[in-house]
Amino acid sequence: MQNALTFGFKKRDFLRRVALTWAAIAAVIGLINIGGILSARFPDPDDIMRLLQVRDLLAGQNWLDLHQYRVDSANGGVLMHWSRLVDIPLALVIGALTPLLGQTGAEVAALTIVPLITLLIAMMLTARIVWKVLGEEPITMTCIAIVLSVPLLFQLTPMRIDHHGWQIVGGLIAVNGIMAQRVWLGGLTAGLAMAAWLSISLEGLPLAAAICALMAWRWWSDARKRGWLAWVMAGLAGGSVLFYGLTKNAEGLVTYCDAIGPAHIAMFVFGAAVLGLLARANPKTRLTLLAGFALAGGGALAILFAAAPDCAGSNFSALDPLLTTFWYEQVSEGLPIWHQTLSDALQIAVFPLLGIIAAIRFARSSEGALRTFWTEYSALLIAAFLVAILVARAGALAAALAAVPMGWQIAAWLKSIREMKRPMLRVLAMIALVAVLAPAMPVKAVQSLLPAQNSANLQIATKASSCNIAESAKLLSGLPKGEIFAPLDISPRLLLETHHSVVATGHHRGEKSMVFVIETLTGPADAAKLALQKRGSDYIALCPDLSEAAMYAHSNADGLAAKLSAGDAPDWLEPIALEGQTGLKAWRILPAK
Repeated sequence: MQNALTFGFKKRDFLRRVALTWAAIAAVIGLINIGGILSARFPDPDDIMRLLQVRDLLAGQNWLDLHQYRVDSANGGVLMHWSRLVDIPLALVIGALTPLLGQTGAEVAALTIVPLITLLIAMMLTARIVWKVLGEEPITMTCIAIVLSVPLLFQLTPMRIDHHGWQIVGGLIAVNGIMAQRVWLGGLTAGLAMAAWLSISLEGLPLAAAICALMAWRWWSDARKRGWLAWVMAGLAGGSVLFYGLTKNAEGLVTYCDAIGPAHIAMFVFGAAVLGLLARANPKTRLTLLAGFALAGGGALAILFAAAPDCAGSNFSALDPLLTTFWYEQVSEGLPIWHQTLSDALQIAVFPLLGIIAAIRFARSSEGALRTFWTEYSALLIAAFLVAILVARAGALAAALAAVPMGWQIAAWLKSIREMKRPMLRVLAMIALVAVLAPAMPVKAVQSLLPAQNSANLQIATKASSCNIAESAKLLSGLPKGEIFAPLDISPRLLLETHHSVVATGHHRGEKSMVFVIETLTGPADAAKLALQKRGSDYIALCPDLSEAAMYAHSNADGLAAKLSAGDAPDWLEPIALEGQTGLKAWRILPAK
């Protein structure tokens, strides 16, 4: 292992290694996903909603207007909490390629190109860290290590155009920033990256706080490093003001707990101002420094909780209990690791844990600047792992950070296996290595041998793409334009494939319409008739074999969802004949007599 933080390896060689590795991996990923790409099979309804948001932008919707007007149209549409920043690469690719490929072809290209470019950027950022601390040799294996983590790979594959891939990029840029030699440049880079990251999703706040805490520790350990925290906070505060101004209109001046708002920005600006003055004053005693940190942190939190007291708890703590039960608690990726299946939990936890162990080993065996680096990196990895324990989808960023020590570690393991003299021992060692890197495989193998068990705890595991709405799109679009009442998960696909509107999608800013959907589907058919006719909905669509509909039917055997799933539609519904075996059922709501 090297004892310096820089190497003479040429940048063009670095770029060539990363590019060649990415090209090979991207080709394999593309071939594996070709069926899903050609059939427009999206990993998640959020990816569909992202494409719809970009379509609306390209069709002329104002940059600062984030409403989805075909969702809950009766009440003026739903204001999305997503950032326009993620729309930019998609809009650029679609806009540039539409004259050449047509809109459909351009969208397919964007759905493929943008996630793979995000993967390339993530590889380059991760490999750059390795290059700086471990040298040339582990670069290729580090790039490969990124795709060995299932949670990470899922966020960076074709059709996955939601914001999670860019969150990973934001986190990696921030970590690269705090490795810089020039304090002002590295601090500003890290702060701006964190500002963009938080503008995309507030889920990044815990790890951003961990990075700031690490910068505070640098200052505490060495007063000469006080500029790091000051510049990081300056970048975070200034960047937050910039990105907020670029993506929000006057309507966005309200502070929501699910996205960066004025209260959050005031918190960052206050913290940056206090820490900037503190760094300039350069306090001589630890007590004064501690008091300054307390003022910056305590004052910032006081501002946030005074301006937005509801944000003191979970972003979803104020949800309607019905929505919590039937929606929030069913979206497993947003829940803690102990709510996941055993195989999913292992895929989230094992790779980062191995990375933490490897990073700590590096720290213990290194000296000087390299020891400091690995100590700090271990702390960041532990923080990322703890966040992933609480929010499963955060495991992707934890895995990206873990790829830095794991690239070297995997290469070392493979070298040790090659040096084994007994063939059988090599085979057993390779099996063990595969089991460690793919921990879900042995679990699923054992589970496949066990008898299937019924579970009353139904989850929304099958998303909108499993119901082939595209096959019925032409017929559905031929119906007079109206509002379709449908379960939350298939509503985005109905919006994508038809010109109709829907009552609700699974996005909590439309809480009232989401509750309406759940209450109506789980309630009695007579009550549903009155509610839907009063609302003025025109059609009902349902995929009985999807788990969301099954969950509603399971909750009330006499409810509307149960009756529709069983083919026992009430007489106020007129069946709509759909061609083929698409799994979709549709009815026209007859007017009140």
